[in-house]
Amino acid sequence: MSQTATLADWRNPPQNRWAFQHIDQILPVATIGAAPSAAAPAEVAPDAGRLAGFSVADGRGGTLDLEGFLAATDTDGLLVLKDGRAVFETYRQGLEPQRPHILMSATKAVIGLLAGALHGAGLLDLEAPIETLAREAAGGPFAGASVRQLLDMRAGVRLTPEEAARYAGACGWDPPAPGFEGVGLAEFFAGLKGPPAQHGGPFAYVSANIDLLGLAIEQSTGRRVSELIEELIWRPMGASTPAWITLAPDGTPRCTGGVCATLRDFARLGQVVADGGRAGAAQIVPQAWIEDLMRGGDKDAWAKGEWGGLFTKVHRQMSCRAGWYVTHDTPGTLFAMGIHGQNLFVDIARRIVIAKLSSQPEPFDYAAAMLTQRGAAALAKLA
Repeated sequence: MSQTATLADWRNPPQNRWAFQHIDQILPVATIGAAPSAAAPAEVAPDAGRLAGFSVADGRGGTLDLEGFLAATDTDGLLVLKDGRAVFETYRQGLEPQRPHILMSATKAVIGLLAGALHGAGLLDLEAPIETLAREAAGGPFAGASVRQLLDMRAGVRLTPEEAARYAGACGWDPPAPGFEGVGLAEFFAGLKGPPAQHGGPFAYVSANIDLLGLAIEQSTGRRVSELIEELIWRPMGASTPAWITLAPDGTPRCTGGVCATLRDFARLGQVVADGGRAGAAQIVPQAWIEDLMRGGDKDAWAKGEWGGLFTKVHRQMSCRAGWYVTHDTPGTLFAMGIHGQNLFVDIARRIVIAKLSSQPEPFDYAAAMLTQRGAAALAKLA
């Protein structure tokens, strides 16, 4: 695939198909190192027989076979693991096994596991007011929000349209607003003024929460987020390929959406969750953290929140916990999700992991999202 994209159009079709696989050519990135000798999941033929009976409702009264489902959801790569072994793997749109692809907001699930590892090591206090860990939050609306409230999207801050425009430029993913050239995330958060918001209420999706948490992690540990992910998550889980995380103009990490990883390593991350925080003999994330992901989220906060009605066609009860969406009507299941069709499904009870990378034209396509949810359920039944 030969194409180019710019800062102004890299998320627009058709440029996004190339751009999502070549982020290092568009944005500054920090490298997250891989394990020195990681093995790939067991090789499988793309037409693995156990998925031959796949069928999913297309939402318009018809059905799709596997090929139709992959095409309808603009799939770049799909990998299905059962008991840690690959039963299906396919690559499209130029994606290759060793090529990192941006995870968008599924990055929040990576940061959620990093927070769990740091908390387990006594390096991150979940109840600490964020301004005690990130000096930029002092004197502004985020003051008083706990680390836990940021992780669970229950901080009370809502950005105004003007603040949202400055935030977009400060992340480095868009051309900066006039007069804010060179402003990065640290300066953006320091510039937010006003009384503390009311925190701890219903779920409200604010990407800035996790970028602020990234600042807090770096300041409180004295380490770069990329180094911490590498040391505590990526290498111990046996990642086969270096990953990236995009950087804001001031060098701060885009913790809300900037991790780029291969399909296989994305699936490995899900396997860590499926295995209770372990990878082989290594306990990467405390088992108690994984158990808390499944049971610690507030279902009422979700139901009353801005996404309370979003998934009701496929899930009855949900919660958000540390960057993961937990589906309580199907015990032991949760998923991570990013715009343009990035998904990681984990079925702990059946030990199934489904990683899906995509380049959907729209940031959020409700029909495609629901089709992906139904498709993942159909895949899990056959895996």
